[in-house]
Amino acid sequence: MGARRVVVTGASSGIGAATARLFRERGWDVVGVARRADRLEALAAETGADVFTADLTDQVQVDALRDYLAELGPVHALVNNAGGAFGLASVEHSSAEDWSRMYDVNVVAVKRVTSALLPLLRAASVDGGHADILTVTSIAGHIAYEGGGGYNAAKFAAHALVAVLRLELAGEPIRVLEVAPGMVKTEEFSLVRFGGDRERAEAVYDNVPNPLYAEDVAEAIVHSIELPGYVNLDLVTIKPVAQAAPYKVIRGELRPLVE
Repeated sequence: MGARRVVVTGASSGIGAATARLFRERGWDVVGVARRADRLEALAAETGADVFTADLTDQVQVDALRDYLAELGPVHALVNNAGGAFGLASVEHSSAEDWSRMYDVNVVAVKRVTSALLPLLRAASVDGGHADILTVTSIAGHIAYEGGGGYNAAKFAAHALVAVLRLELAGEPIRVLEVAPGMVKTEEFSLVRFGGDRERAEAVYDNVPNPLYAEDVAEAIVHSIELPGYVNLDLVTIKPVAQAAPYKVIRGELRPLVE
């Protein structure tokens, strides 16, 4: 049997790009999927990954991805990483359009891709022993916080989707895993959330000792999938030590309390 193949969505930047790189370092065949062709081409040139440009909120493009993968060869693992947050306004004053966008990219797109690729994952599990579906959610899908209404709602829904999928696939050799990161400093997440306001985006991480980086989350993702096929990490929550909860982040040096 040749190298195992993993599909990573949202692979053009941040956690997705770091995950694609690490899988390639570990000898996997990787298909990186995202909307931005130029970013994907750079990833392909750097790592040797295969890439596919698609907007995963469009069913026609998801179907095209499925057909491309069916021709490419077996698919042993799917990492549903594509997602995003838009705005930090209250439930009362936030934009309904932002809520719709967040639900579409964080929930419905995960459903579209999972449904489309499940037959390929099943087929691969026959010879490969098992297949994997790992979805990157967020601690925002487990703990509500002020200003997070739309993002909380979308990530809570994604968490529920994963839990239901695990029940529905029980009895098949397909692991359903969830990685829920807390504060991760990437080049784009907060910048997108705040509509390109770089100063406001940088303030999120200001004076936070060692926030997580994309590579830290990638390590958790790859580790979860490379464990023996009978080991299922249902939920991995990963936060920096400075973050006790979404709403409690320590700024400044961490020091032991000495009586």
